[in-house]
Parts: sequence; structure tokens; C-alpha cells
Amino acid sequence: MTAYRPRTLADLQRWNRTRKRRSWYKRSFRLQVMLLVGLLLAGMLLAQGTYLNHRKADIISHQMGERALAVAKAVASMPQIINAFEITDPASIIQPIAERIRHETGARYVVVGNTQGIRYSHPVPERLGQPMVGGDNGPALLQGESYISEATGTLGTAMRGKTPIWDAQGNIIGLVSVGFMMSRVEKDVVRYTSLGWALVALMVCFGFAGAYWLSQHLKKVILGLEPYEIARLAMEKEAILQSIHEGILAVNREGQITLVNQQARRFLNLADEHVLLGQPIREIVPNSRLLEVLRRGEQEFDQEMWLGDHPVVVNRVPILHEGEIEGAVATFRSRREIIDLSQALTQASRDVDMLRAQAHEFSNKLYTISGLLQLDRSAEALALIHQETERAQAQMSFLMRHVADAVLSGTLLGKLTRARELGVTLKIDEQSSLSCKLTPTGQEVMMSVVGNLLDNACYAALNGPSEAPNVRLFFTDLGEQLLVEVEDNGAGVPPHLAESIFQEGFSTKTGKHQGIGLALVARFCRQHGGAVTLEESELGGACFIAVLDRSLCQKPS
Repeated sequence: MTAYRPRTLADLQRWNRTRKRRSWYKRSFRLQVMLLVGLLLAGMLLAQGTYLNHRKADIISHQMGERALAVAKAVASMPQIINAFEITDPASIIQPIAERIRHETGARYVVVGNTQGIRYSHPVPERLGQPMVGGDNGPALLQGESYISEATGTLGTAMRGKTPIWDAQGNIIGLVSVGFMMSRVEKDVVRYTSLGWALVALMVCFGFAGAYWLSQHLKKVILGLEPYEIARLAMEKEAILQSIHEGILAVNREGQITLVNQQARRFLNLADEHVLLGQPIREIVPNSRLLEVLRRGEQEFDQEMWLGDHPVVVNRVPILHEGEIEGAVATFRSRREIIDLSQALTQASRDVDMLRAQAHEFSNKLYTISGLLQLDRSAEALALIHQETERAQAQMSFLMRHVADAVLSGTLLGKLTRARELGVTLKIDEQSSLSCKLTPTGQEVMMSVVGNLLDNACYAALNGPSEAPNVRLFFTDLGEQLLVEVEDNGAGVPPHLAESIFQEGFSTKTGKHQGIGLALVARFCRQHGGAVTLEESELGGACFIAVLDRSLCQKPS
């Protein structure tokens, strides 16, 4: 096979993309599972960790602001601070108190100012008497609100708690601003969230370890196969199952069908859309022994059974896994091929016997004629020749007048000769007629039905009580069906065997390869819209009546 060679730049790029996709597709299943599961867990853990740590950072920042606001409210409610606003130099009282509180609370600054925002306390003494910076004093001084804000002052960006200072008459006389630097807030956030990130990293490592173990376990479960190998095996298995000539049925331990191929559907006469999977095997194949195989766990080979109208040979084996029975599989092949081959061989044997009988009969007659000629008895020789010629012509004339199909005529002529050789008087009823030619299928069916019934009748007549074996044949195509009636003067069929004689393998004859003829006749009659019945013959033996559909005849042109 010639290797593919890209001819253009676009073909080369497309070929490279396809090759990359295929290389990833055929990459190790273990690696794919580990990466996919590990990355999925890592993504989920990182997303959850990010959310939780972000929430924790918000909570820490909020708590720091609440802390600053609580300190500010505590300072604003101190009587010393409120009374200091009434003296000439409030800073002399407020500054020491604010610094002491700043050191005790760990705040970066505790600033107290008047209604104009002039500082009365500050960590940097040189900035006393200067305006407060940040522009976020309005809500406290104008609306009297206590709040948390984030603003940039002379010391940097800080998380501030601001609250107004009220005098005894309920007037706003100033405000308190307590601040914690954002750098410290960020350090606290990092300190408190580092453990969370460490746990996330540890869980990611555990996730990849678990993904690796899972990939190892899955690889073991699928027998070390890669996904594309499993897909190819599944397609190959399906193609094999649907292409083989044997029917296959599989059931689970509950006796429910888990697998059925097309050949099995044909054996069961079921359409492709008919749902079989999950159905109990007893409902589909009532005479199935798969449940026995499930119960006992024993194999069964080359067992014969009927599947619908199909004689089949079945093999049944249990499905074992670690010593436990998980199900059972039955494979069956049709015996019709064997039966058809046996029928063909039987017909060939009959033809050979017929030719042998004809040769033997005519050789005797030729010897007789030769002897008469040697004795100079030409008149007797001519009379014998005319007698034999008239008998043969009478048979031929009758068949030509009453049987329109040449193949059936040849079959009947051969049976007449064979019966005469066996010493059986075979008579064809003068009312018999077949006015239309048969289709190829009709020829095969009529040859088998007439041939088997006549052979059985000759055998019964020869082995019957009468010293003059006699067989009579009647056939007609008048009406909507073909009718074949064969009777003999044999011993007849006992009543208790009337149903059994049509079963395959059952026979009153001795020897091998018996019990096929009547079973074939019954099957052909069922397949072609008729039936075969047994009655008592007027000759004293058995009378078989076979009815077939007229569709076996050709339509007149």
C-alpha cells in the first residue's frame, strides 16, 4: 500500500493536525485517566480554595475594620476626650491618651480632630494642628455616622474606623479616626490563608495520587488494553458474530438474554427490530437448556433440538469468572444442510438403484429375446418385444397425458420401474392428473414428497401380511391445493405411533440414517401451506395424504 504524501501546504497542515490527534488518541490510557482526573480534581480544589481564601481575606479585612471602629468608638466615648474639647489646648490632654491607646491596641494611628478636621493627636507630633488627610470625614462630621473606610493618608493606605464625638448636649464636637495599615492587613490575610493554600496543595497531590491509582486499577480491569483497542475488538466481535453461520445466544445469571446475532434471529423467525435483550430465555426458547447449564455449570456439546421449525445441533457452555457462573452461551447450527445433503445422497442412491433395476430388468429380457431367437422362435420374441413396448408406451402415454411436468413424470417412471424390480405392484390412479408445470421449488418438493411416500409404502407392502404387495398413488391439482395420496396393503401404523412417525429420527425400520423421510415430508408440507395426515387404507395398510399449496405450480402464461 502506498503511503500518503501531502501535496499542498494545506494538506500538510491537515495531515499534521490529524497525526497529532491520533497520537493523543493512542496515548497511554493510564496517562489519560491520571491527567484528566488529576486536572479535574486540581481545578475543583483550586476553585474552591480560591473562593474560601478570598472569603477569609474579606472576613479578616472586615474584622480589622470592625476592630478599628470599636477602638474609635471607645475613644470617642471617653469623658477625658470629650472634656478636653472645652479647654484652650485640647491636644495636651488628647495626645497622651491617644498614643497610649494606640500602643495598647496595636493600631497604626489614633487621630482625634475637631469639626474642621484639625488634628489633636497623631503618631507624628509635628503633624498636630494640621488638617486630617483622606477626604472621608464628611459622613461622621455631617451625618454623625460611624463607619469603616479605606483611604490613603499621610502614613499610607489604611483601613479606618471613624466615629463622631458628641458632647453632653448631643452636638458633634469632633471625630476619632483609628487606622490599621493595609500592609498589615495583607500580612494578616497571608498568614491566615497560607494554611488553606497548603491544604489545597496537599489535596491536589492526593488527587493526582488517587488518579494514578484509579488509572492503574482501570487498566487492570480492562486487561491492559487501550480504549482504541477495546473499540476495535468490539467492532471486530460484532462483525464476527453477525457474519458467522452459527446462531449465538448468551444469557446472564438470571437467565436474561444479553447477546443474540442475526443468524439466531433467523432461526427464531424474529425481525431485526424485535427486542430480545433483557428478555427471559424461557419466553423466547421454551425448550432451552441454558438454565440447566447455569444451575449445574456443566458443558453440553452436540445436542440435538428443534428451534422453531429448524432442526439444530447445540453446544452450551457456562461463562465462569473467578470460579463463579456469570452466564451461559449457546451456539447452534442448522441440521438442514446435513438433512439436505442426506436427501441429495439418498436421491442419488435411488437413481442409481433405479438405473441398476432397469439395467437388470432389460438385460433379463434381452437374454430371453436372444434365447428365443437362437431357438428360432422369432414369433414369440417379437410378441415379447411388442408386449414390453406396449407396456412402456402405455406408461409413457399415461404420464404424458396426465402429468404436465417432465421432472415429476421422470420421477414416477423411475418409481414404477423400481417397484416392479422389488416385486411390488405400483398403480397410479387413472383419475390422477397434474395439469400445470411445477416451479423449480415445486419440482424439488414434489420429488421429495412423492418419492419418500412411495418408498415407505413399498417397504411397508413388502413387509406386510399380503403375499401380493400392492401400492396405489393418486395425485391431483384440482382446486386450490395439490393433493398426493399414497396407500399400501402393509401392516399399517399402530395408533400409538401415529404422531411419532413424523418426528425426525423416529423410524420402525432398523439400521442407521432412518427416520428422515416422513419428517422431511411433514416439514415440506408445513413450509408450503399444507400438512400430511395418516389414515387407514382401503387396501388394508396405511394411507398418507399430503396437501401442498398450489403456489408450487407455475402460473399459466
